[in-house]
Amino acid sequence: MPFFSIIIVSWNALKHLKNYLPSVTTTDYPKYEIILADNASSDGSKVWVREHYPEIKIAELDKNYGYCGGNNRAVPYANGDILLFLNNDVRVEPDWLHGLGRCFQKDESIGAVQPKMLSDEQPEYFEYAGAAGGYLDRFGYPFCRGRIFDTVEKDNGQYNNETDIFWASGAALAVRKELFNQMGGFDEDFAFHMEEIDLCWQLWNTGYRVRFCPQSTVYHLGGGSMAMGSPRKIYYNYRNNLRMLWKNCSTDSLPWRFSGRYLLDIIASFRSLFKGEWEEFKAIGRAHLDFWKGFNETQQKRSQLQDRRTTDDDPKTLLPVNIISEYFAKGKTKFLELPKG
Repeated sequence: MPFFSIIIVSWNALKHLKNYLPSVTTTDYPKYEIILADNASSDGSKVWVREHYPEIKIAELDKNYGYCGGNNRAVPYANGDILLFLNNDVRVEPDWLHGLGRCFQKDESIGAVQPKMLSDEQPEYFEYAGAAGGYLDRFGYPFCRGRIFDTVEKDNGQYNNETDIFWASGAALAVRKELFNQMGGFDEDFAFHMEEIDLCWQLWNTGYRVRFCPQSTVYHLGGGSMAMGSPRKIYYNYRNNLRMLWKNCSTDSLPWRFSGRYLLDIIASFRSLFKGEWEEFKAIGRAHLDFWKGFNETQQKRSQLQDRRTTDDDPKTLLPVNIISEYFAKGKTKFLELPKG
């Protein structure tokens, strides 16, 4: 069985560590370690962890590097074959690593795996951030099996099949360490949001697969870093989506995927303006402005990634649907209702 290095990034989240870390430390699996990537917390997190869990490694960082930077800087502390990036507000089942381990053992082409992600507050429902695995639509809008936009499904076992997915949620993302290092880790220019989708897309473009493992279950609180609908969250979602598309789309699909998404963004911004949602309008505008300010660097990254890719096509898990049309115009709120592409 593979050796897991569980990396938990935290910044002034002692409350979450007290609530959720105990379940991680009681994991029933023979080969794992836990690493706390502490982003210069001042709330006594490190002292508490050393006192109660002295076996946990602590990567003491000199400032708050966020999710991407904190995880990247903790990887050198890891001895495992598999890196498992786990949010500090995730509760796990005791046997959660066994299913993930078997999934990696089955096929060396599997580069990353996500467990089933349920809501910690309502365990009968999927959790927004990852549910039963993530996908993108034809214009790069992310959604999940079990969650489309704000509609979250109840878990009735409808997605209890192991399958390829486009992306695994960064709240509980297991990835081969060798591949993570080859990809250069998380792109720190993203700062927050979609960095895991960007990483998974790179895996697909270099011949590896991303899988959903229903035999492993975790429970995520969610919403801790940024509130849903906040201007800051909107800004990162829009800016990072453009960067991700430009970096990873195939040569053939980039013109129409990017231009289509850009047009939809403009429509969304004017919709916000007409509804009087001025802060949202400004956030979208600032996201586009900053995308173009950083365009040269994004183009350089695209050139490097395109040289490394092993396929000319986009992944088959990039679904040929327009999720906006399916959800808002046709009323399809569940993954199984979408057209089979």
